[in-house]
Amino acid sequence: MSRYRGPRFKKIYRLGTLLGLTSKLILINEPRREKKSQYRIRLEEKQKLRFHYGLTERQLLKYVRIAGKAKGATGQVLLQLIEMRLDNTLFRLGMAFTIPQARQLVNHRHILVNGHTVDIPSYRCKPRDIITVRDEEKSKALIQNCIDSRNRKEFPKGVLPKRKLPNHLTFELSQYKGFVEEIVDRDGIGLKIKELRVVEYYSRQT
Repeated sequence: MSRYRGPRFKKIYRLGTLLGLTSKLILINEPRREKKSQYRIRLEEKQKLRFHYGLTERQLLKYVRIAGKAKGATGQVLLQLIEMRLDNTLFRLGMAFTIPQARQLVNHRHILVNGHTVDIPSYRCKPRDIITVRDEEKSKALIQNCIDSRNRKEFPKGVLPKRKLPNHLTFELSQYKGFVEEIVDRDGIGLKIKELRVVEYYSRQT
């Protein structure tokens, strides 16, 4: 299944807040209480994970399989694998409004990791990685525009304010430079999700 390119708000109204999918501020009414099957509960958690991070079905299944073979709780390892992707790391550093925009920055070769151009959004960041912007005016302008918008005292109508930087990352604004200090922990995950339900959803396919 290909990456989702349909209406974003439709998914947010159904699944809840997905900050990686859009930078718009959306007010969601209290969902109606209804009895859901266990399958639907697992499916919705899986969809929430997939649409927030902009993954294809094949990519998500691949991460689940890798997490299942790794040491530690499968659900937590799964979230760590996805959170440490380069596109999501850029988003969490505040260098892009959304994960799709961060993915575009990488694809267009605006981003360097440890001094080398990386154009693969799924690149897995590691502790001590240094993420910088290509030394060109166009590349820096793209990042600065995002940073300026987030740092305004008054935000444009419907735009979310600056997010808190997670503990596993640091950022030097003057040099457009981000540092990966460590592997993200469970408290630093940027999405409210029941990851065990995702693992259960894929249990028959792994």
